[in-house]
Amino acid sequence: MFLNTVKILGVTVVSTPEAEVLERVVRFLAGPRLTTPLLIFTPNPEFLVEAQKDLSFKELLNKADINLPDGIGLVWASRFLGAPIKERISGAEVVRELLEIGNKGERWEVGIAGARREVREETNELVKRLRERYPQIEFVNLDCEDKKLKIKNLKLKIVFACQGMKKQEEWIWENKDKIKANVFMGIGGSLDFIAGFTKRAPRWIQEVGFEWLWRGLQRPSHFKRIRKAVFVFGWLVVREKLNAT
Repeated sequence: MFLNTVKILGVTVVSTPEAEVLERVVRFLAGPRLTTPLLIFTPNPEFLVEAQKDLSFKELLNKADINLPDGIGLVWASRFLGAPIKERISGAEVVRELLEIGNKGERWEVGIAGARREVREETNELVKRLRERYPQIEFVNLDCEDKKLKIKNLKLKIVFACQGMKKQEEWIWENKDKIKANVFMGIGGSLDFIAGFTKRAPRWIQEVGFEWLWRGLQRPSHFKRIRKAVFVFGWLVVREKLNAT
């Protein structure tokens, strides 16, 4: 699968438009399950800041087949560094698109791992809401107690890992050969938006690139993460630019 890419702070990120990326992923899903599944990660500026401190995490990110630029900061950084990304590709939006496609075609089995902090009641409610919204998809909670008995018999189209930064990528790497699936994708809290647990920013805020500010206003505890994603990331990008000149 060939996609245009750029490197930001040593991490390879796709610069191909979202529509083309989605087309390639759907084509992969439509085919037979290959020996090696497709791995999709969704790094944002916070991921890249963490990758500067944890080189094993940077190495893991670069093992992905596709790293989506899931943050407007990556787009701005790429332009500043002289290798512009076409557009931000929201992981949550790609997940929604994939579920809409899966709900219209053949019956997909979709695995979910690490959702809602693995709190059983909340995860069950999440799966219930997803089944109501996408009745043609069979959602499988991979965190259920009897998963060890069933996991070898599953033939999933896609597995969504929802544990959050680093944990989900590590989980995917550890389980990609244990679970039969065409695609593994780290998606953080994307399913929370889709299922209505979390309210996403209005479309116009997303389009102007201030969804990060919206999240901070919704949950002030996120401002610590925002500081890292805005100021620390910004400084690292400026430093990379200066070092390249």
